[in-house]
Amino acid sequence: MKTIGMIGGMSWESSQIYYQRANQLIKEKLGGLHSAKAILLSVDFAEIAALQSTGQWDKAGEIMAQSAYSLQLAGADLIILCTNTMHKLAAEIEAKIQIPFLHIADATAAEIKKAGIKKVALLGTKFTMEHDFYRGRLTSQHQLEVITPREAVRNRVHEIIYQELCQGIIKESSRQEYMTIINQLTEQGAEGIILGCTEITMLIKQQDMDIPLFDTTELHIRFAIDAACTDIPPKF
Repeated sequence: MKTIGMIGGMSWESSQIYYQRANQLIKEKLGGLHSAKAILLSVDFAEIAALQSTGQWDKAGEIMAQSAYSLQLAGADLIILCTNTMHKLAAEIEAKIQIPFLHIADATAAEIKKAGIKKVALLGTKFTMEHDFYRGRLTSQHQLEVITPREAVRNRVHEIIYQELCQGIIKESSRQEYMTIINQLTEQGAEGIILGCTEITMLIKQQDMDIPLFDTTELHIRFAIDAACTDIPPKF
C-alpha cells in the first residue's frame, strides 16, 4: 500500500472527512485491521483565507508547494489536497514535487463521464466558481459544459461556506437555500451538480435532491485509495 500525503486544514472540518473516509475505504477494500497509510499536514486556515481574500495567491502557492514537498520528504508516495479551492495552485504544487499529485477535478470528471452527463453545474467558493482553474480543466481536458449561478447567488453560496460550514455551523435555512439554487440550475439545463467544496457535503446529500450530485470529496478520496492500492492483489 502506498502512503497518501494529505494537505489539510482548509477547513479542518473537511479534512477529518478525508481521513475518516480513507480509513473506512481501506477497511472495506482490505478488511481485517487494515487502515490507510497516510500523513496529514494541516495548515492554519486563517492564514490561507487572508491570502485568498487579498489576492495573494503567490504566497498561498508557496505554502501549498512547501507543504507538498514536506509530505514527500516525510515519505508520501502521492499527494492530495483536501480542498477544492486551493487546486487553483495545483501547478505550483506539481512543480515542487517528484511524486504524483491527484487532482480533484480529474476524479470528479471521471465519474461525471461514467454517468453519461455532458452539462453540469458547479457549486463551491466564489474562487472555484469564478476562476478558470476548475471549470476550465473540466471543459478543456474533459469536454464538459459547466455552468454556475449568477453573481449574487455565487456570493451567497460562498458566504454560507465561510461563515457557517467552515465553522461547523449547519443551518436548515441554508440547506433550503442550497436546494433552491440547485433546482434553479436544473431548470437551466444542468444534468448533474458538482458539490465543488468539501464543506458543502455537510449540508446537502443525494437523498435531498433528484438530480445527480457529485460529491467531490468522496470521489477524490476514492481516487486516492485506488491509487494507493494499485500494487495490492485483489482480496479473495
